[in-house]
Amino acid sequence: MSTVRTRVTTITGHRLFWPLVVLLVLLAANTVHRPSFLSVELKNGHLYGSLIDIVRLSAPLILVALGMSLVIATGGIDLSVGSVVAVSGAVACLYISEQPDQDSLGGVLTALALAFGIALLLGAWNGVLVAVIGIQPIIATLILMVAGRGLAQLITSGQIITVNSGPYRTIGVGHLLTLPFAIVVALAVTLVVAVLTRRTALGMIIEAVGGNAEASRLAGVRSRRITFLVYVVSAACAAVAGFMMTANVSSADGNAAGLWVELDAILAVVIGGTSLAGGRFFLSGTIVGALIIQTLTTSVYAMDIDPQTALLFKAVVVIAVCLIQAPAFRARLRRRRPSTVAPAPAAEKQKEQVPA
Repeated sequence: MSTVRTRVTTITGHRLFWPLVVLLVLLAANTVHRPSFLSVELKNGHLYGSLIDIVRLSAPLILVALGMSLVIATGGIDLSVGSVVAVSGAVACLYISEQPDQDSLGGVLTALALAFGIALLLGAWNGVLVAVIGIQPIIATLILMVAGRGLAQLITSGQIITVNSGPYRTIGVGHLLTLPFAIVVALAVTLVVAVLTRRTALGMIIEAVGGNAEASRLAGVRSRRITFLVYVVSAACAAVAGFMMTANVSSADGNAAGLWVELDAILAVVIGGTSLAGGRFFLSGTIVGALIIQTLTTSVYAMDIDPQTALLFKAVVVIAVCLIQAPAFRARLRRRRPSTVAPAPAAEKQKEQVPA
């Protein structure tokens, strides 16, 4: 009996157990509401279905959350990823819209390279403010969060830039090897990040910097360089997410593109078990957290929940997920459970008290 209890405790104590339970509950609720929810069809060599749509729509958030995980692991935060999404998408769409042939693959690749380079510069700006100048991460990235959104609106002249480019549209709604192209890109980026952080010493160094930057520096780790690097990587992930978001609708809106995605990314990281205090990060948990958020958003629309209460409903679910996976909260609940051990009889207690 004790062995079974130990195994159950080990399973329920795993950082992915409760997030996966919540994800399965959301999927089950959608299946009850619409029995065909789990069905996946193969049409013209492409996979279609609600599950495929959820993963495809989760791809931009997964990318942003991956970069956010690395930043949070160093003890920082990046509030500017939404603005980087808007800037990268605006630059790419503006360049494509000015081309005589918007279907030109060379023109699209040039637009992507230009937008990606600007995003790297924005990430480097954050890295300099945090790692070199020493500004608090929340303040440093808040600067770019505000200024970047204004920059995106300047690029678009306050208008919505529309494009009619087949190659660019492929990034958001195209397919590759039966899967949506966005899913393939998200898988590739996740694999690269996982290999670099878990198959090399880079991940351990990032966690060491987040645990104690000064001790890491004294141990020979160039903590400032690592801090600078994670903000650049975060901006790079946000740029790719910006390409996906704008390609999905074939337009760039400097005001709405990537709006509040930074909050969803932080929630995904926290739901996945990464502490905001830094020192540890879990990529698998971050991906599950992103899937939970997108599934929750899809559920809100699919179940015709009142838009005025949708955000409140989403907040309640997120709070519940964070609470049930918090070890301190679960320990407090266990302490409040009534004990199942019967008290010893009074006679036996008296015998135990009599000296030999």
